[in-house]
Amino acid sequence: MTGIFLDSIILSRSTMIPRVFSFFIFSCLTALAADPLTLKLWPDGAPGKMLPPSPATQEFVRTKAGKSTVTNIADPTITVYRPEKPNGTTVIVAPGGGYVFLSAVHEGTQVCEWLNSIGVTGVLLKYRTPTRDEAAPHDKPVQDAFKAMAIVREHAQEWNIDPNRIGLLGFSAGGNLLAHVACDRPAVSGLPNFGIMIYGGGFVDYKEPTKLKAGFTVPADAPPLFMACAGDDGQNPLAATALYLEYKKQNLPAELHLFSKGGHGFGMRDNKQPINAWPTRCAEWMDAMGW
Repeated sequence: MTGIFLDSIILSRSTMIPRVFSFFIFSCLTALAADPLTLKLWPDGAPGKMLPPSPATQEFVRTKAGKSTVTNIADPTITVYRPEKPNGTTVIVAPGGGYVFLSAVHEGTQVCEWLNSIGVTGVLLKYRTPTRDEAAPHDKPVQDAFKAMAIVREHAQEWNIDPNRIGLLGFSAGGNLLAHVACDRPAVSGLPNFGIMIYGGGFVDYKEPTKLKAGFTVPADAPPLFMACAGDDGQNPLAATALYLEYKKQNLPAELHLFSKGGHGFGMRDNKQPINAWPTRCAEWMDAMGW
């Protein structure tokens, strides 16, 4: 199933958003079956060396980080949230934060709890950060994402999940991470079986934001992709549209939802905007795709 939906023009949906969103939150709080399990990605130490944060990055943390954000992650982990009745699908969740910190609650734990409410095992990825000062800020986080997917597949039988139904969900910088995992890499094994990108960006030409940046291509083995973004979120709706069109050029499965309002960084927060319908649309897509 593929498609592009301009949800904000359907008024009946917009009026239902608060009620639907409240249902998801309520379900999230009641569906957990076991205490979360945390594992280190690299028990013997993560490969490579992280640069110390620059003054600009330190200022970014000082002015932008909140109580629910985490940073200075040199020893990345995954935390597994298992539902009461798992349906076999797993989604690894990569929060955003500009590759400086992670918004680990409304783009992390709350997302895993929502996934549990629909029978999906949620895995919170705390990837290395800050990496903003590095030449390729996404390199180490992408490395962590591939390692996380490998660990999840290794434990598939133990956790009662299907190793061929593993998705990667990314917000903002986590969405950029997903784009690099799905597209901007050599032919590799261990890809996610599908991706979910919520207000991701950073992979288009800043001077011509309707085009992907030089060197960034969509390969023939790119996984199926769901994307959602608000129309008032800077260049991100252009990035999502550009990526969707590249998918369609190759006849790859993709679905794109552009909402009139919602801004950036909302995650699972109910900000009373049309974009808050994204979990419903995402669950529908996953169901239609057999996940």
